[in-house]
Amino acid sequence: MSDAVDLVRAVLGNACADAAAARRVLDLALQREVDPLLYCAATLGLGSDLVMQRAAAWAGYAFYDRVPQGVKGEVQPTTLEALASVRMFRVQLLDREVAFTAPGFFEVIRLKHKLALTPRLRNLLFFVPEPALREYLADAAAPALIDAARQNLARRWPYASAHLELTKLARYGFVGALALLVSGLLSAPFIAQMWLLPVACLILIVPACIRLAAIFTPLGRPSDTHRPPDEELPEYSVLIPLHNEVAMVPQLFAAMQALDYPAERLDIKFVVEACSTDTLAAVRAGLGDPRFSLIAVPDTAPRTKPKALDFALPLCRGEYVVVFDAEDLPEPDQLWKAALRFRGAEDVVCLQAPLVIDNGRRNPLTALFAGEYAGLFRVLLPALAQWRLPMPLGGTSNHFRIKALRELGGWDAYNVTEDADLGVRLARRRLRVEMLASVTRETAPTHLLPWLGQRTRWMKGWMQTFVVHNRDPGRLASEMGLRAMLVFEALMLGMIIAPILHCSFLLLLSVRWLSGMAIMDSAIWTLLYLAMLGLGYGSALAMTVLGLVRLGGRDLLSSQLLLPVYWLLIGLATIRAAHELLTRPFYWFKSPHKPLSDAPGRAARQPSREEVTLNT
Repeated sequence: MSDAVDLVRAVLGNACADAAAARRVLDLALQREVDPLLYCAATLGLGSDLVMQRAAAWAGYAFYDRVPQGVKGEVQPTTLEALASVRMFRVQLLDREVAFTAPGFFEVIRLKHKLALTPRLRNLLFFVPEPALREYLADAAAPALIDAARQNLARRWPYASAHLELTKLARYGFVGALALLVSGLLSAPFIAQMWLLPVACLILIVPACIRLAAIFTPLGRPSDTHRPPDEELPEYSVLIPLHNEVAMVPQLFAAMQALDYPAERLDIKFVVEACSTDTLAAVRAGLGDPRFSLIAVPDTAPRTKPKALDFALPLCRGEYVVVFDAEDLPEPDQLWKAALRFRGAEDVVCLQAPLVIDNGRRNPLTALFAGEYAGLFRVLLPALAQWRLPMPLGGTSNHFRIKALRELGGWDAYNVTEDADLGVRLARRRLRVEMLASVTRETAPTHLLPWLGQRTRWMKGWMQTFVVHNRDPGRLASEMGLRAMLVFEALMLGMIIAPILHCSFLLLLSVRWLSGMAIMDSAIWTLLYLAMLGLGYGSALAMTVLGLVRLGGRDLLSSQLLLPVYWLLIGLATIRAAHELLTRPFYWFKSPHKPLSDAPGRAARQPSREEVTLNT
């Protein structure tokens, strides 16, 4: 025990008054079941670099803050997931083989005694901080990680992979069928009314009825939750994919440091595309925080967010994992609430935190976007969760049991709305998804062109998801259940076709008005189409209004009168998405982001109770 106390004193340096203070720190770390080195680095705020440097000096070994560039290492774990637990690797350095290690507390003590018996180890073994070791391992294993990111889903679930199922024939067949269906529905008043009008009713009325049912479904009461002690919380991984987001890095660091979760149990990984050199440099500059590590994703096709997430997933060491986007500001309590809910419901494998648009008052476009999100995350998704029906997940702030996520094959690297696809695959495995009582703030596009690019990608991804999961409808029904399948078909097909039909209906009505014809006449098709148009807009508006009221955004209600214009824009995005599905099926439009003006800054770090008692 004297070696352990001496090592703690060496690591704490001048902050430790005497052996008694060092023993108190050691006891606290062991009581919390945390490695004392990690406890000093994260909980006491010394940083991983300084802690490992002092541990190396105490044990008598050389220290490097990073693995030297140009060395060739040997990493041979039995599985890629084992990379998260690797603590030492061998490399060829000039004419000799050496090893780099990020040892744990008791391993440092063992290595000190081993050095006394084998002095030549001083020139063969070097200490590095664990974040630097993880960054090197990701680079050394990059070929295998990239191969797994692109192929893992196809290997585990070949009939649910866009890479295999989204063939040229499937894409052209879908777009052709979509064009025929829309043309047929528009011509229904003139031909085959008995056949096509019922189809129009099903496509437009059923999704509206689902929205209306959601409106009349009360929200479940959130259970009273109290934050558990740190030692009861599991290790939690956070994945933050970034591509050319250098301006967002300071805000992200502040948001992650504000999380109310024990620092020694956080595994926050910034997953940055290798071509984003400025973002890589900005993230690397903040890696002194032991919670943070950097994973550079090689610049290979497909250049999508889900491929980057799949690349990083094997390196996660948490029991649970959550995805945050560059502009996200999660509530500080989100992780411990998710951990508590997972612990209280063993059958829940995914939790979706509601997304709240923070700049809805910027202009009419952001107000409409905020209303759309309010209706989705405050009305529709909570209802679908209560009904145990397929949920189209949000692209961020979704929490998973990491074991279940890996068994599902991770994300589909070739689907540009990986969230919707994953929601369907969860439903096909009949795995339970719930909403989480903790929100994430994010921003909406403030200009039309970025909004249009983002919405085009979303619509294209929903088309991908619909095509992939309907290649074998019989299997889909047997896996998901007929009730869930019908709701999935209605919602997904409605999201794709409804905007085009509404644009076409408004165009036909405008032509009638401009040509001097009466907008309404006694023809049954006119009355039916107007009724369907009104029902579609009415249900969407009612869901939006209720969502904003639940959110406390009544000042945005007047802007929702522009919903018909908003749907016209969505119709335009849908047409562009159909064209991209044929010409650039896996192209990922990158939405630009700007830091929030009122985002929390990097608050001054308050000393912990343990730090206060060090010198007493």
